[in-house]
Amino acid sequence: MLNAEQIRFFKTQGYLIVPGAMDTALCRRVRDLMWQALPPNTRLQPNDPASFVGPFSEQDESSDERHMRADYRWLNRFLGVNADVIRLIYSEFICQMAQQLLGGRLRQAVVDGSPMGSHGPAWPGGPTDPALGNEGARGVYCTLPYGNKAREADGCHTDGHPFQLGIVGLLDDCPADGGAFKVWPGSHTRLFPTFALRYDQPRVPYYPHLPAFKGISHSEAYKAELSRIIDEVEPVECYGQAGDIVFWHHRLAHAAGQNYSEQIRQAVLADFWTNDLDTLRTKPVTANMWEDWSPALQRAG
Repeated sequence: MLNAEQIRFFKTQGYLIVPGAMDTALCRRVRDLMWQALPPNTRLQPNDPASFVGPFSEQDESSDERHMRADYRWLNRFLGVNADVIRLIYSEFICQMAQQLLGGRLRQAVVDGSPMGSHGPAWPGGPTDPALGNEGARGVYCTLPYGNKAREADGCHTDGHPFQLGIVGLLDDCPADGGAFKVWPGSHTRLFPTFALRYDQPRVPYYPHLPAFKGISHSEAYKAELSRIIDEVEPVECYGQAGDIVFWHHRLAHAAGQNYSEQIRQAVLADFWTNDLDTLRTKPVTANMWEDWSPALQRAG
């Protein structure tokens, strides 16, 4: 269980690293499932570290949003509803900690349910999330080593689909500068009041005859504040060992780190929300961003 100091840290910083929260034997099993999901004769081979360096070759790419392989990203969303993945990231231990932060009754993941990316308000050149009907975790997300790719300035974003608490779990050891999940501490409290909606984000649908304006609609206040956060806040790279997890607030600015190690960053991503989220998302953005969360978190200084 989380102690008072951890709950207070999450409230003020917007994230919390919990070492060793996942079963490492199950982490190894999920890593094997990821390799087994590759088609035969791909360049990427588990016993050949030289093959890890991205980007994906054209013959190994996949545009299927449920198992996407492109550039330096390898996303297997089919595994988000795999029994082992759900046991791993929605374990009783992790759910207890999530409930300490959220209160209420947690939504339950469904083994062999509908994975993220199956359908949803997607548009050409845009994401599939929030995918309608996602019944499990987001999936297993990997980042290939960048090799000699030029280093770029860090950017960050917030997620637009409705949920309350995010989690990223390391399936394998991840060194510093190895593509770990990156967060901008305290950004959740600065960005929360810039949103028009409490948990959602307005989206402009794609119209073939009006293609210029589509996707997430950000307020000018949000864009200005996010720019200031990038200038003023030093990001934290959540690297660590297999089994480590990081909880993060749904309005926290974050990004996938750049991988300049020699190994693949392998992580499982998932969302938590309570059964009353559908009611909560109709509420306006108020001064008290914590009124929907657990009493213990509300009391934290």
